[in-house]
Amino acid sequence: MRHVALNVSDLEACERFYVELLGMAVEWRPDADNVYLTSGNDNLALHRVVDFNAAATGQRLDHLGVFIASKAQVDDWYEFLKGSGVVIKAVPRTHRDGARSFYCADPQGTVVQLIYHPPIAD
Repeated sequence: MRHVALNVSDLEACERFYVELLGMAVEWRPDADNVYLTSGNDNLALHRVVDFNAAATGQRLDHLGVFIASKAQVDDWYEFLKGSGVVIKAVPRTHRDGARSFYCADPQGTVVQLIYHPPIAD
């Protein structure tokens, strides 16, 4: 999966979160209500919706996963985002398969998992 699209009501706050905090770059801004971001490998589209509650009655997303290159970087990212005032949903932990991750929320409340997953990272 290389592309995810999110409906958001505060496009500017969500763009700042993914660009300034998670390090994505703006790839394309077709208009004031849409922006496409890239990590170099993946593409995240943010689409402004006027009535976010109405948009949320359809399909719901559980969380996004952002892969981290090493287990130690998970803790570094946790400290950085926590220090930046990002809402933390679950602290870092190591999973049975050797993966390590934590969960936070973007400004719209979408849960984002930052994860080191050995089969993909190695």
